[in-house]
Amino acid sequence: MIKLFTLMGFMMVTGFPIAICLALASLIYLASSDMAPVVQGAYRMISGIDSFPLLAVPFFIYAGALMNEGGITSRIFEFAKACVGWLRGGLGHVNVGASVIFAGMSGAALADAGGLGTIEIKAMRDAGYEDDFSIGITAASSTIGPLIPPSLAMVIYGVVASASIGKLFAAGFIPGIVTALALSAMIAYFAHKRGYKRDARFGIRYLWNSFRRAFLSLMAPVIIVGGILGGIYTPTEAAIAASAYAFILGSCVYRTLTWRRFIRISLETAETTAVILFIVAGASIFSWILTANNVATLFADTLLEITDNRYLLLILINLLLLFVGCFIDTIAAITILTPILLPIVTNLGISPVHFGVIMILNLNLGLLTPPVGVVLYVLGRVADVPFERVVKGTLPFMVPLVIILILLTYVPQFSMWLPTLIYGK
Repeated sequence: MIKLFTLMGFMMVTGFPIAICLALASLIYLASSDMAPVVQGAYRMISGIDSFPLLAVPFFIYAGALMNEGGITSRIFEFAKACVGWLRGGLGHVNVGASVIFAGMSGAALADAGGLGTIEIKAMRDAGYEDDFSIGITAASSTIGPLIPPSLAMVIYGVVASASIGKLFAAGFIPGIVTALALSAMIAYFAHKRGYKRDARFGIRYLWNSFRRAFLSLMAPVIIVGGILGGIYTPTEAAIAASAYAFILGSCVYRTLTWRRFIRISLETAETTAVILFIVAGASIFSWILTANNVATLFADTLLEITDNRYLLLILINLLLLFVGCFIDTIAAITILTPILLPIVTNLGISPVHFGVIMILNLNLGLLTPPVGVVLYVLGRVADVPFERVVKGTLPFMVPLVIILILLTYVPQFSMWLPTLIYGK
């Protein structure tokens, strides 16, 4: 196993994409050992992506892209501004509110950062907010997307852990809302400290007009989340419905989606989907090798040698996830670590659904931390500021996110109350 990890580590350091590192290192390991034929590894890669729930991935990506290009994002931002723009530090609260609404459509942090981030940072700059504050809250609020249903990360975790995706969606909803409230509290602190003013007056007419303009856009999360939780359709079918709805709004209602844009979005979605599924395929063979060599058992024994205290073990697991999230893509980390960590946490009496939300929030923090921090690089390009300044602006907003992670870890009802209410025990 040392040879496998050494080879993969060398490939990562030399700049290979994570999917190539996982797949190629695993295949080379099989070719140089007596564990199994290489063709068995290829079979494991194919079977890893041969899953009906994974069909939700391209359609949720597609829906998010269609909403960005179809003018839905800007309408959501205007509605959020009418709702909370009158608070001190108003556009900061608008940033969070728009992320909550958009989370119910795209389910991906990068879609939030790349789509809403462009609008939010420009608006906050024009209003006189400092770049570090604008970028920091935009980065932090993007982590809400993978918590509030639908969520691409939850779909991947549900497939790998054989957990109910519907229960995962329900389990992430309250933590997502509380995360938004915690970030709003941080914004209020900065607004008081820096003397930020209100960006708009509260007006019933303005609120009504923005709601009327955004009504059909706001129906998207209702259709997606309401349909899943109401048992009308599966998460995969919800993703298809979301894509169809976004296409109809952009092309027929708002008429902002041209054929040229539609073709470009389709090609970009196909490319992004291929990358994600390649990562899942590579991680499938990698995790299969780890499982076959009892790495999960050895890792569990090592942790238990350190301590058998439930609370300390959870701290160690969280620290491991935070560390891995700094270096490995979220999707890859989920597919690699879930088979290793899930047996440990289930032995501790932790529900796979509860652990899934912990893992996803934990790995989301990795999107905001160097060196891999993809959201940081995206916002650096969007705002045209140096990477170091993006990191500096994001650090203060990590505080409420870490507090939410601790609360989520040690108070199971925080995430499990809603799925228990909807689905029972």
